[in-house]
Order: sequence, then C-alpha cells, then structure tokens
Amino acid sequence: MGIPIKNICCIGAGYVGGPTMTMMASKCPDINFNVVDINEERIKSWNNKNLSKLPIFEPGLEELIIKTRNKNLFFSTDIKEAIESADIIFISVNTPTKTKGLGAGKSSDLKWVEASAREVARYSKGYTIVVEKSTLPVRTAEVIENILNSAKTNSKREEISFDVLSNPEFLAEGTAIKDLDSPDRVLIGGENKNAMIALGNLYKAWVPEEKILFTNIWSSELAKLTSNAFLAQRISAINSISAICEVTEADIREVSRAIGKDSRIGSKFLDSGPGFGGSCFKKDILNLVYLSEYFGLTEVASFWESVVQINNWHQKRISEIIVKKLFGTVTNKKLVILGFSFKANTNDTRESAAIHICRNLLNEGANLVIHDPKVNSSQITNDLKINPTKLIDNDNSSFDKKSGTWGFSKSINNNEIFNNSYAVIILTEWEEYRKLNWKLIAKKMVPPAWVFDSRSIVNTNEVKDAGLRLWRLGNGLSD
Repeated sequence: MGIPIKNICCIGAGYVGGPTMTMMASKCPDINFNVVDINEERIKSWNNKNLSKLPIFEPGLEELIIKTRNKNLFFSTDIKEAIESADIIFISVNTPTKTKGLGAGKSSDLKWVEASAREVARYSKGYTIVVEKSTLPVRTAEVIENILNSAKTNSKREEISFDVLSNPEFLAEGTAIKDLDSPDRVLIGGENKNAMIALGNLYKAWVPEEKILFTNIWSSELAKLTSNAFLAQRISAINSISAICEVTEADIREVSRAIGKDSRIGSKFLDSGPGFGGSCFKKDILNLVYLSEYFGLTEVASFWESVVQINNWHQKRISEIIVKKLFGTVTNKKLVILGFSFKANTNDTRESAAIHICRNLLNEGANLVIHDPKVNSSQITNDLKINPTKLIDNDNSSFDKKSGTWGFSKSINNNEIFNNSYAVIILTEWEEYRKLNWKLIAKKMVPPAWVFDSRSIVNTNEVKDAGLRLWRLGNGLSD
C-alpha cells in the first residue's frame, strides 16, 4: 500500500503555485488543495467572485477556478493550519536574483525558500513530503533538508519526518493551462522511491505514466535550469541572425522557416522578437553562470553569460534603431507602445523587453503612450519606476528636458491613442494588434510616420498602402 495523500498545501500563490494547484484540484477531486500566501491582497484576488480580478491571466484558468474553488481548492493566508494538515507541501515561492551580497546579480535569493522551509519545520505533523516547485539553484534541496532535519532533531512535538523531492515546473506563460493539462514530461527527483511514487500517483490521474520521469534530486534541479537556458539560447541565437538579415536584405522569417525544417533543429523558438523575458530565462542562465564560476568553469560561465549579453544588446539595438529612423531624436515626440507584457496571453511583465526599450526611449526624451490589454497602469509604474502623467501631444515647450514622460491608454478601439504620434512600436504579439486599421491610424499620425514591428505580426502591404513607413525586425523594411 502506498503513502496515503488526502491534503496538499502549496506555499506561494503566484504564477506557478496558483495555476498548478488549480489544475491538480480539477484532476484529483478527492484531494483537498490549500494554496497559502502571506500576501493578503493576492489571496483576496484569488477569492474574488469577479474572475476578471484574478491576480494571474492565463487562458483557461477561469474555467478551472469555477470548477474547483471552495470545493477542493482553497486560497488562504492561514499557513499554519494548511501545513499542519498537509501530507504533501509544495514550496512555490519567488526566487529573484540577488541584488546585493554574495553572488549579487547572478545567484538566486533563497530567503523565501528558507522562510518556507522553517514554517514547514515549525508546523508540520507526522510524515510530510516536501516538494521543491520553485525554480532553484542546484543543491537547494540540501538547504531545505538541513532545516527540516534540524527541526526533527530539536522538536518536542510528536514524531515528525520528511522527504524532500524536486518537481520543477516546465510551463510557458500564456499556455500554462495547456502545458499543465498535457505536459511533455513530469520530472520528479528524490532519494525515497516511495515518496516519489506518491507524488507520481497524483500526476497519473491525467498524465501517461511514460511521461513521468524519476531522477536523483540534483539532476532534476539542474534539468530545469538547463531547459530554460537552452530555450533562451535559441532566442538569442535567432535574434542575432535577425540583425544580419537586416543588413544583408535577407528575411529572418524565411531563414527561420528553412532551418526549422531540419529535424535536428526543429521549428520551435525560432521566432525573432524584442528579446526573451519572463521570470525564469535570465535568472536561470545567471544561476548557471554563478554555478560554473563557483566550480572554476570559467569558459562555461562565459558561454552562458554571452546569451544574456546578446539579449541585452538586442533590446538596446531596437531602441537605437527607433531613434535613428526618427531623424536622430525622439525628444517630445509622441510614440505609441503596443504591448508591455513579455509575451501575449499573460499579464506578467517580469524582465519584459518592453521595460528596457521604454526606459531607453524615455531617457531620450520621448513621450510614450502605452497600451496592453492585460497589464494595468500600476504595474507599468512599478516596472518603469516613473509615475505616469497626462500627456500633451508633442508639447515643444521644453526641448532640453532630461527625460520623457509616459501615459497609459485603456483602449485602442477609437484610435485616439494614435493622435499626433510619430511612431507605433509593437512589442507584444497580442492578437488585436494584428487587426488594426492602418489607413485610419495613418490619418491621425504626424508624417512621415513609422511603424516598428518587433514581432512581425502586421500585414506589410496594409501598412505601406496606408502611407506609413515600416521597419520589421529581421527584415529592415522601410518606406
């Protein structure tokens, strides 16, 4: 008889914990799932009856919330109670890159992981399986085990014991529900086979057994970092080729299609864009860099660090092209930014290319009007570190100002956002940006007006027929 599982706790109600537990609850109706977080506002959002107020936007998530919430899925700030009753505890908290101290700029800050482990050690009862769900540096499980074992040694409570497993997520934001419903693989790393089987049995409720892979715990942790690093490497590689295409009159879309037909390469992650973003790619590569440097693998560290450097250069290159095309200056010029999330179908802006490109343009003195269908003004304010202002279209009263301004537009439906603008810059591939009426938009803009398409989503002929100049990433089209 296997280890009985009746109650599951997830510490962390963010982009991984919330959707993952929601999917599990929908597939395992006989098990109770408690998602806990110290952020009261986030928990309040998860419990909001208005599903548009959920803290995370993912296609398909609302339907699952309706099916499971307050039935066998619960969101709460009562961490103690959830841990006490849990047979399995997932640790799914934020692990940002450290900004100071040892490893600053490269290694992950594990303060929330440590805090979670100490809460587990403090409140757990009996035997508990503790699962790393956060993306973590290699050998983080060792830290968690040391904290838990210390609690076991010093505890005056009833007999407690733990097994620590690694179960990394492989979700792509925007398709997270689909990825959870039909994963390429489920990776479980650990030492205790019975604990691994118990976790694997949860997934077997809907995942074919051959897709559930068992490894040792260190391989599981490293596999997650390596997977993200390889994907980011492909993005940096294709974006570097897009720069060559622009100066040789090649077309990056044609190049991508040709090399993607090679079965050894494949077609995924060969779409050029403004650079990779999200919570994991950059962070995980920098973790590999730090790990390599720690063990004296200098050449390995340099290789992976170059992937991040190309990404940073690429984002800067795009903003420089915009300035050059607009006669070398964007001071006091109104520029319309379409898209702020790092990719379509998510409201996540972490490490979004839009942040860096907008900051560069603001430093050049531009007046930006930003639209995104799922990112709100307060999030953009947090990312840009500049408060929005009510913009006066092309106010030339102060050409010597040191930085630009930005405002937020809730809608693009009436086309007023484009009034007196010099350029439209597409940074996220939202579907609604593919359907814009460029003839109407062109009438509102200041000629010679430009469209900068970093996602290659506009109809080239429609833009040019409207009398607009077009620059497209990896092709360099103009007039």
